Amino acid sequence: MAPDVQPPSGQSAAIGLCASCQHRREVHNTRGSVFHLCERSREDPAYPRYPRLPVLRCAGYERTAR
Repeated sequence: MAPDVQPPSGQSAAIGLCASCQHRREVHNTRGSVFHLCERSREDPAYPRYPRLPVLRCAGYERTAR
């Protein structure tokens, strides 16, 4: 079952689960925009490379160890 975890408020809330997922990588472009790449998409085409935010449910979500 896909986890429904509530991230903290603020910028993390705009990102959703990706904010605390170990498979997220931030990609910055030359114009200053930030994109959130799902590293799972490299091995499994079921995961979008750049998911629509906020991500509220994801079967591949794994919390970052901090």
